[in-house]
Amino acid sequence: MGNNQTIQALIVLISALPLAAAVLTAVLGPRWLRRWSHVPALVAIFVSFLCSLGLIQQIRSDDAGTVSVGFEEICTLWTWASVEDAYTQESDSSTTSGETTTQETHDFTIDVTLRADALTSAMLAMVTFVSFLVVFFAAGYMRDDPGYWRFFSYVALFVFSMTMLVSVSNLLLLYVFWEAVGVCSYLLIGFWYQKSSAAAAGKKAFLVNRVGDFGFALALLLIWSTYGTLNFHDTPAGPDSDASGYAASPTLDTDHELRGILGQTRLQDDDFAGGAVGTAICLLLLIGACGKSAQFPLHVWLPDAMEGPTPVSALIHAATMVTAGVYMVVRFSPLFLAAPAALVVVAAIGGFTALLAGLIALTQNDLKRVLAYSTISQLGFMFLAVGTGSLAGITAGMFHLLTHAFFKALLFLGAGSVMHAMGNVIDMRQFGGLRRLMPITHWTFLIGCLALSGIFPLAGFWSKDAVLGAVHDKIHELEHQQQESEFSAGQPSTAAVMLVSEASRPDATHQEPSPASFLKIYKLLYWVAVAAAFLTAFYTGRAYFMTFWGPLRIPQEAGNHAHESPFVMTIPLSVLALCAAVVGVAFVGLDFERPLAEQLQTNYFAEYIAGTPSLACDMVQATTAPGGFHFSVAALSTFVALAGIGLSGFFYLRCRKDVEWWTALASSWGVYQLSFRKFFIDEVYTLLIVLPLQFVASVCYWFDNCLIDGLVNFCGRIPVWCGGVLRSLQMGFVPFYAMFMVLGMLVLIAARMLWAGG
Repeated sequence: MGNNQTIQALIVLISALPLAAAVLTAVLGPRWLRRWSHVPALVAIFVSFLCSLGLIQQIRSDDAGTVSVGFEEICTLWTWASVEDAYTQESDSSTTSGETTTQETHDFTIDVTLRADALTSAMLAMVTFVSFLVVFFAAGYMRDDPGYWRFFSYVALFVFSMTMLVSVSNLLLLYVFWEAVGVCSYLLIGFWYQKSSAAAAGKKAFLVNRVGDFGFALALLLIWSTYGTLNFHDTPAGPDSDASGYAASPTLDTDHELRGILGQTRLQDDDFAGGAVGTAICLLLLIGACGKSAQFPLHVWLPDAMEGPTPVSALIHAATMVTAGVYMVVRFSPLFLAAPAALVVVAAIGGFTALLAGLIALTQNDLKRVLAYSTISQLGFMFLAVGTGSLAGITAGMFHLLTHAFFKALLFLGAGSVMHAMGNVIDMRQFGGLRRLMPITHWTFLIGCLALSGIFPLAGFWSKDAVLGAVHDKIHELEHQQQESEFSAGQPSTAAVMLVSEASRPDATHQEPSPASFLKIYKLLYWVAVAAAFLTAFYTGRAYFMTFWGPLRIPQEAGNHAHESPFVMTIPLSVLALCAAVVGVAFVGLDFERPLAEQLQTNYFAEYIAGTPSLACDMVQATTAPGGFHFSVAALSTFVALAGIGLSGFFYLRCRKDVEWWTALASSWGVYQLSFRKFFIDEVYTLLIVLPLQFVASVCYWFDNCLIDGLVNFCGRIPVWCGGVLRSLQMGFVPFYAMFMVLGMLVLIAARMLWAGG
């Protein structure tokens, strides 16, 4: 079997195996598998992970040992829909007599097609690996739950939906599995549907995501009406598309220009770059991404999602749902590069969300909610990095997504281990000194906290440095462009153009924004990110110290049975702790046989991701490339991280003993209450959106129940009333009937006389 056939088989198996496990568990779980219902999901996801590793190896199997620029492999399973002449497009052509306008018709075809490239393979490996460890943990955590088989069937379906989401090759299928991920999250968040809070949380997550999905759907329709295709980047059919040479990728032409949607943005839309059409498309896509990745203002569903089982929280926050929004923005980065205003909005939303979620996390007492807001904040860092619009920022965002998956899954599973020992209590105010009872959970949780805080040499240190470094490089790039534009005597310099302008049409009427217009924004966002890094370290240290330090404090629900979790739960914690400790160093590529300065200029993960076709085109490659280690940025981020941890230790190791101080702080109506009440965002949404919609729903209910149904019922009651009147006249007396006969005859005679007289 050749490399191409091997890759196609692997990409199919990765998604097919979890689907088969979901169906098998749903069919056999209730009667046959029962307590072994976790086995199909566990085996299927593990084999999918091995296939993901094989896929990466196949992609990197060229002579150089690294991924070829622009490599991809397409596997078409079947044609879902095909409509001939579905789209008509006007095109200008020059003749000897002048320009003429002709109309070209295009067919609309949706193929169920999977695409293997560097970005897809990296996402698949992360999703399957973390999901496998979560399922392994859940086998012990959910052991006594009556819905044991149902849980693992849902989880396997969830993993299938996510693997398909990152594998499909057109927007329509992406939207289908985008919705499938949302449905699976609804099922898992509301898994304990007997609890009203869990049912409400599942409904809230579903409805808030529908807002984002509506924006995604509008973007899909606008893209179709603008370009007549929904494929990411078309691959021409023919013998060349099946060539075995990796370097000759069909996605990129000889000029390294993309095909399909990602390539047509600069070739067929005069208004796209910096114009209304492109900005609208990107902003609508961003709305969808904000919904899935819980970014402001659609972030409110994620903290309430903690009502689901803890393994579900780990799965959603680390490996599946919330990463989908970041993935989509990265996949469509050429579109965002062609709309600089939308790109700045991406960065601004990411920076603001990172700061807002960090402020809210400072005062939460529910351990899982603290971690939930930390997820929202870290996703904001990823959006900020991608919003720089540079290859360095895009790869940094993906790098942080990968490292975050490891230490965030570790922290959530660690919280689940604490809950398991504490009788399902999760209020940190009832904890203290648990490191003595739960040493494995304590040490692994500590590694996760340090990685989240960005402490050297753990994974979070390297990825957070890459994010801050990308923003730092963006500022320097804009400053350099501004200086060049000032020297050009009012004429825009080529360096001031944020995109590669060779691909734009000469008759385009838009104007590129000046670097100065965005420079202040990115400077502000850089310091916002630094402040968010400080908050991250503070609330992470707070959670750690309140849970594992201080005098031993065990809630009554735990009774006398508080103990370390079983090995089926601590083994995944240990594996994730190892990943959180070494994966950053491994991907940065430290090699002690080379000089340190040379080692720190390498990022193997960034080099691998940069081989993705949508990132290998000239439009993206012309931006700032992934740089080396930023010593000044790393020093600043390390300082604020240590300051945050130190300050949290001062307050929650020393001042926690002062009961009067804590009571006064919690009862105050200052910044503390503003943070504790989540800046009243839920209350504002309830006042401005929920209550008005409930009022409209009540009016509609009254209109339907009283007016429409009342009118119909009234019309139905008229013959009943008439029948009752007539029935009352049927008294059974012969003289009564004779009288009516005489009256009837008189009426007929009178009518005849009137007729004759007229």
